[in-house]
Amino acid sequence: MLSPDRPVTSQDIPTAAADVLERVRARAPRVHCITNVVAQNFSANMLLAAGAIPSMTIASDEVVEFVAQADALLVNLGTFDAERRVAANLAIDSMAQQGKPWLLDPVFVNRSEKRTQFALSLLSYRPRAVRLNSTEFTALSGSELDGASLARFGEKHQTVVGLTGETDIVFGDGRLVCIGNGHPLMSKVTAMGCAGSALVGACLAVEKDPWVAVASGILILGVAGQLAGERAAGPGSLATGILDALYELDAATLAERARVI
Repeated sequence: MLSPDRPVTSQDIPTAAADVLERVRARAPRVHCITNVVAQNFSANMLLAAGAIPSMTIASDEVVEFVAQADALLVNLGTFDAERRVAANLAIDSMAQQGKPWLLDPVFVNRSEKRTQFALSLLSYRPRAVRLNSTEFTALSGSELDGASLARFGEKHQTVVGLTGETDIVFGDGRLVCIGNGHPLMSKVTAMGCAGSALVGACLAVEKDPWVAVASGILILGVAGQLAGERAAGPGSLATGILDALYELDAATLAERARVI
């Protein structure tokens, strides 16, 4: 049990993640996902396996009503069509008015200048967290990834940064944690990262400290992927197995399997 009298540190993340997952299951938060067409089904199933409730509409005449009933919002730029851009702005504005958390997953911003500029415009609305890889980070920050650029980016945009890679890095509010969980087969399943961002959204919905929420979501996904990978025959069985592993995940397994620095 974590003490409420001191801030959570990197060493506390396995315990914190178990607590966050328990709260997701107890509260069943609603996470609205404006995500790409490839990721919708898998993201919805990831949220359901964790105990959260997904919604996915991007229709401009109803998205605000859906977001009003959500506890967190994910904006994923994987499918960069006009309808999703309109929906994203409407949904973010609604979340800001309600004081609810949202996170940005700036997929492939390194591939298109228009996508980069749109992502930068969304960053001005201060997402609670940004989940991205090192290439996407360089495109948005304008500099190569290192400790100084990571700190500048987080301070400039007042956000927690969740960097995914062989080792995942979560930085925010002067705290940093490195997470080494996961399995190589996860990179062979389309929308794995996008669904992971949806899971982070569920954690943000129940945890006020965004650094703890992002680190918890990334650790939970990594451990579930590691467990599924050990049983999988290939990417197809991992894609279904990770949902089962997430559904069955408990505090003892998180503590035993966590690779946190």
